[in-house]
Amino acid sequence: MRRIISACVEQTMHFRLKDRTEPKLAAKLTGEEFEAYKMKLDRDMVQYSVLDEQRQSDGSLIVKIKRQYNNCPCGEYIK
Repeated sequence: MRRIISACVEQTMHFRLKDRTEPKLAAKLTGEEFEAYKMKLDRDMVQYSVLDEQRQSDGSLIVKIKRQYNNCPCGEYIK
């Protein structure tokens, strides 16, 4: 019988700009969308760690995170 001792997922997400939106507002909205995503992870009690956050020249946001996989313990993966 197998048992998962620890597991996590590393994700790269691109928070893209909304179409037909003024660039400054679009960049603000992508930041708010990322904050809402983190709040959802917190609310769902998912362990995560933001590894990298890069604002692109067009105002979009590329984020790399490690997050808990399902309900498995994360062990040493997330600090």
